[in-house]
Amino acid sequence: MAIQLKPVSRQTVVITGASSGIGLATAHAFAAQGAKVMLAARDDRALEEVAHQIKAKGGQAAWVAADVGKREDVQRIADKAIEHFGGFDTWVNDAGASIYGQLEEVSDADNHRLFDTNFWGVVYGSQIAVRHLKQRGGALINLGSVASDVSLPLQGMYSASKHAIKGYTDALRLELEQEGAPVSVTLIKPHSVATPFAQHAKNYTGREQTLPPPVYRPEDVAAAIVHAAAHQERDIYVGGAGKVMSSFNQNFPSSVDWISRRTMAEMQQRKKIDTTREDGLNQPGEGGHIEGAYPDRHPRHTRYTPMSLHPVMTGMLAAAAGIATARMVRGRHH
Repeated sequence: MAIQLKPVSRQTVVITGASSGIGLATAHAFAAQGAKVMLAARDDRALEEVAHQIKAKGGQAAWVAADVGKREDVQRIADKAIEHFGGFDTWVNDAGASIYGQLEEVSDADNHRLFDTNFWGVVYGSQIAVRHLKQRGGALINLGSVASDVSLPLQGMYSASKHAIKGYTDALRLELEQEGAPVSVTLIKPHSVATPFAQHAKNYTGREQTLPPPVYRPEDVAAAIVHAAAHQERDIYVGGAGKVMSSFNQNFPSSVDWISRRTMAEMQQRKKIDTTREDGLNQPGEGGHIEGAYPDRHPRHTRYTPMSLHPVMTGMLAAAAGIATARMVRGRHH
């Protein structure tokens, strides 16, 4: 069966991690285009407020408190969407968390909790969503990261979870294509995004954590997700820096390792001592905020991503990347 995605204005969309950051920006972006949204996260009070804001602007929204690390909770999200809206057309697996700390220092319990949320939350959401979408067609959108391609020191287990999400998403896409299922599967790969991500992360370092520059606007990721709901895309990089970093790592991994060893740990920390000790890994972080506090990082708008989603520009960008890579390769052999 051919994949036919509805216009966004005619869709019902399920969004996990919808109480803050990318998920919250995505909920507002879909609602602004007329989609019905089913919001899910652990913070019920934040979800209720988000749903109220959307309804106040004339949109349609419902919510359910759920921990995506539990299959039964994820099933409740789907059941609620079917009960309230009669089904759904797009499912966005956005919920995620991170840990800042050396791999040898982080507890097994925290590592398991991170994988429960980041990886198993995507697996449960994907399986439950696909079962429904096979019957009516639609889009599954999973949130990966540039860390799906390039590992980050101090966020080693987060990187591992995002690598796992990429592997799972790619394999699921292939199986659905072999089956001829009418389901589009997209992996979104943002570079650093100015959400409360760093403030919500579990922190073992003792210093305030931040994001490696450049940092992009959450609304840019939301726009990419909305695009994927109506257009069949395999991968979408949000932020040209992420695409360059991934491409460079694919072609020159030792060089990227050299750079990361010398710069990446410091780019993820401030000199100030962390006094907040927020643990959004094991309990909900403060919801209701799209952006986090990054006084040393000015969020930028990505020009690369909208261009990459235009068919003509995609070919031009691919050709330019090929030429640049060929020049670098020639340079190394002369």
